Amino acid sequence: MKDSNSVDTQSFLYPRSRYYGQFTPANLVFNANLQEFSQRVGFITSLQTSGKVSAEEAYSQIELLWDRFTASK
Repeated sequence: MKDSNSVDTQSFLYPRSRYYGQFTPANLVFNANLQEFSQRVGFITSLQTSGKVSAEEAYSQIELLWDRFTASK
């Protein structure tokens, strides 16, 4: 049971901002992909900063994410 002060873990870890641009399905999908990309890059950089992954591993993971992101465009 949640109390009024608890934070929903899903919304905390994966926040979503509403889309303010011109609505088209393509723009909406691009916006969602961009938000997911930025969240994942943030997680990877945090892991690298805290020493959990090497800089090379972080770079290769971000490069893979970038390739997927640009392919979705």
